[in-house]
Amino acid sequence: MLWMSSLPTASLCLLLLPCFPAQNGGENEGSTDIISVWEGDSISITCPISGFGKHLGMHLKSSREAVNMIYFSVDDPPNISPDLTGRTECSREGRNYRTTLHNVQKSDSNIYLCVEYVTVNNHHVVLDGKRTIVVVKAKIDGALKQSPLYASPQQGQSVNITCVMDSSRGDGGIYLLKTLVQPESVLYVSNQNTERILPAFAGRLEYSKEGKQIVITLHNLQENDTDNYVCAEEVKNVKNTHLLSADGTLLLVKERGQARSQKACSDSSWVIYSLLILVVLLLCALVCCTLYRVNIKKYFQKPTPNVVYEDMSYSSRRNTLVRTNTYSRGSEA
Repeated sequence: MLWMSSLPTASLCLLLLPCFPAQNGGENEGSTDIISVWEGDSISITCPISGFGKHLGMHLKSSREAVNMIYFSVDDPPNISPDLTGRTECSREGRNYRTTLHNVQKSDSNIYLCVEYVTVNNHHVVLDGKRTIVVVKAKIDGALKQSPLYASPQQGQSVNITCVMDSSRGDGGIYLLKTLVQPESVLYVSNQNTERILPAFAGRLEYSKEGKQIVITLHNLQENDTDNYVCAEEVKNVKNTHLLSADGTLLLVKERGQARSQKACSDSSWVIYSLLILVVLLLCALVCCTLYRVNIKKYFQKPTPNVVYEDMSYSSRRNTLVRTNTYSRGSEA
């Protein structure tokens, strides 16, 4: 019976495994920091050491063209990219590498990724760690207002980008631009409501314009849609034409792995409930079967003979025989 009782427990453990995060750096993998600052400020980016395998070093990479910004070595000083020289400080604090970037510029708006190098059983392994999204806002008076600042939908989902314009500056049109990974124009709407939509978003983009506000909806998002989307107003005057831009919306489209994991956990929960009900039914059947067998044994078991009753009966008959003989002798006399 012991091995039967251990089966449900083992099955529950196996079914619950997909619902728990991995332990090999699972605490840091997939986590994201969001930093929003003004031009000229300073930021700090932290790269934690996972503790998985033997640590060799850490790269701080930029998602734009996969540029290696800084390499932290266990034994040597940090190797800093020439683009950051003079305004970067690096240090190691316990199990964290810290990078402090001073006098940030709009060009520093990016997605930074911590990549750790370790060895496991004499094999080199590369671990993707924490992401840090940096949004640097320009100090321009009268800039357009745009929301949200950051969005992280999953593949196939939609996102709304709202832009509030300052139409008093000119009579030009409105742009939605990709400015980070692959700079290009996603949408252009003129004051006469003529439009141009990037072919990649054909059938996936909708917008509504009311007064100074325009709401742009991007549907069925894919991973390659990850970028910084900026609303810009075309300002025309007698001499020239220029664009007045907003802070932008940093869009990070995630894989559907998390949704699949949640669905797997949801499906597992139904299996667990069914398994628990099955276990309860089996236990009830086992108890009923045990009680039934006990009652059956009692029914067919022969009663133990009453020895005392038989002895008394035999004594009674013996006394009767004796009295009969006595009366017989008296009559003969």
